[in-house]
Parts: sequence; C-alpha cells; structure tokens
Amino acid sequence: MSWNPFKIGQPRKQIVSKTVERDFEREYEKLQKLEEQTKKLHKDMKKSTEADLAMSKAAVKISGDLLSNPLCEQDQHFLDSMNALDTAMKRMDAFNQEKVNQIQKTVIDPLKKYGSVFPSLNMAVKRREQALQDYKRLQSKVEKYEEKEKTGPIMVKLHQAREELKPVREDFEAKNKQLLDEMPKFYNSRIDYFQPSFEALIRAQVVYFTEMHKIFTELNDQIDQSALTDEQRKQENEAKLNELRSLSIVADD
Repeated sequence: MSWNPFKIGQPRKQIVSKTVERDFEREYEKLQKLEEQTKKLHKDMKKSTEADLAMSKAAVKISGDLLSNPLCEQDQHFLDSMNALDTAMKRMDAFNQEKVNQIQKTVIDPLKKYGSVFPSLNMAVKRREQALQDYKRLQSKVEKYEEKEKTGPIMVKLHQAREELKPVREDFEAKNKQLLDEMPKFYNSRIDYFQPSFEALIRAQVVYFTEMHKIFTELNDQIDQSALTDEQRKQENEAKLNELRSLSIVADD
C-alpha cells in the first residue's frame, strides 16, 4: 500500500454524515452569495446616488453659465428664459439632494449595516471548521490506541484520549447545530429586512419624479411662448444655421 501523507490524523469513523455536511455547505454557499450580492448592491447604490448628485450639480453649473452669457445683457427674453432655467435647475438640485439623503438613510445605510454582520458569520464558520479538525485529530488518536494491544499503559492513554475527545466533540456538535439552525433563519430574514428599504427607495423616486414633472412643466410654460413642435424648431434652427453659413467669414475656401 502506498503511503498517503494526507491520511495522517484522519479517523476511520465518519464523524459527520455526508447529509449533514452537504446541508451545511448548501446553507453556507447561499449566505456567501447573499454577502456578495449585498456588497454589490451597496456599491451600486452609492455610485447611483453620486451620479445623481453630479448630474444635478452639473445642470446648475450649466444654467449659471448660460445666465452669465453676454446675450442676457442684450436680449430680455433670453434673460427671462435663463432665469427660469436657473431657478428650475436649483429646485431640481434641492429635490435631488433630498432624495439622495432619503436613500442614504433608508437604503444605503441599512445595506452597510447588513453587510457588517457577515464577518462574524464567517468567523463562526471558521471556528466550526477548527473544532471539526480538532475533533478528527482526537478521534484518530482514540482509534490509534484502540488498535493497540490492551496493556495497562495503553488503557490509561486510551482513557485519557477519550476524556480529551469528549469536550471537543461536544464543542463541535454545539457549533455545528447552532450554524445549521441559524444560517437558514438568517438567510430567510433578508426579505423582512430589505423590503422596507426598497419600498422607501420607490417612494423617494416617485416623490422626486413627481416634483420634476411639476418643475419642468412650469419651465416649459415659461420659456415655450411660441409653442413650436420639435420638427418646427429643428427647421427653424437649420434655417438660422444656413444664414450663418452664408456669411463670408465662415464660408468654405
């Protein structure tokens, strides 16, 4: 028989059934995927709110730049339109900031808190694995003495090994049972935990876009005095661009 170093310290007795080990691996794999998904969602939500804020800040910057355009000094209608746009963009930015603050409190912070639980869970699994290895090592030690000739010294060592094994076995069984009981409970609790957050996210978006509809409807009424269609505006812009192109200073050589 060839020597296999990986069999050293491995007991012949199966101390954890394949069914139990399979159940444990299945439940832990579900939690590992949940941890990965929670981290990704937390990261994506942060990126989304940062992009939202950047968008509204950029819109305020653009309206401010347009307001400072020299044309505003020469054309009252253009000045009125830019003032209306600037006011609308600032209102949008204020509502956007309010929405982001709400999402931070009701979605992003809860996601972060939920994710902070997983390191403790992973540590509990590592402690269970360490207890299992200790259990296997001592079970193998007991089996080794059981195979030897039953002399007085061997019987003493066998008794000591069994006494040493007992608390280690009980420790593993307690850790294993606790994880098998609580991992499914933790996984199944995710819906009750996250549902209020996602409902709050939907409400925040509904409120925000309802206000945006009001703001831009008012803005459209203020600046769209001619009530032209998009196609008519396009034609008007093309006609004006053609007038500019006819100037000698922009004519092609």
